[in-house]
Amino acid sequence: MDFNLDWGLIAVLFAIGFVGSMISGMVGIGGSIIKYPMLLYIPPALGFAAFTAQEVSAISAVQVFFATIAGVFAFRKGGFINKALVMVMGVAIVVGSFAGGYGSKFLSDSAINVTYAVLALIAAIMMFFPKKAEENGDFTKLTFNKPLAFVLAGIIGIVSGIVGAAGAFITVPVMLVILRIPTRVAIASSLAITFISSIGSTAGKLLGGHMLLVPSVVMVIASLLAAPLGALISKKINTKALQWILIALITATVVKIWTDLLF
Repeated sequence: MDFNLDWGLIAVLFAIGFVGSMISGMVGIGGSIIKYPMLLYIPPALGFAAFTAQEVSAISAVQVFFATIAGVFAFRKGGFINKALVMVMGVAIVVGSFAGGYGSKFLSDSAINVTYAVLALIAAIMMFFPKKAEENGDFTKLTFNKPLAFVLAGIIGIVSGIVGAAGAFITVPVMLVILRIPTRVAIASSLAITFISSIGSTAGKLLGGHMLLVPSVVMVIASLLAAPLGALISKKINTKALQWILIALITATVVKIWTDLLF
């Protein structure tokens, strides 16, 4: 796509980046779930030239990188980011995503899509399970099963690497239901983990030459403004409300994945 300086398109891109990044900061996901389809479909629907899927994924990768780091900075003062959880799961996800990315060449497209669809469906179902974590305890004394966290994060990383997508919307349900991490800690720590996993994908997109400078800069500016705002809202909102926002986003993702798969 030949990108000409069009203030109308810049405004649309800024709005997409702002909305997606604010939700990202609120619920601890990278935001590509929301922004990828918005970038793909909204500009041409409004009469602007369409981005290719490669360009959208490249813009989205850079934007997720900056949205998550901005969200992490906003959460760092509240004591919600559990460093041990971030290190254990972050390392496992990075290793797993590298393995999945390499191993994907041995799988058919249909096998890859079905794997991702099944994992997303499991994540959606898990969000309806009762959450047993203490939501108002001393988060500095939080303990969790580190070997289990590492194994689960590794599996998420492998599947995410296979399909070329971030696994944040799967990571949060795993933290909440299986590892019994409090909601706010899960959201803040997930942002930090997603930031770690986005480093590789962002570098890959930059090296791949699919990056569009002006749209990327516009989305990054929107991210840096909106993600901290989302994190601030997240701290104020009732944890049950946050869980229902997550359920809505994950369910919408599952519907889209299965619709694409079956129709």
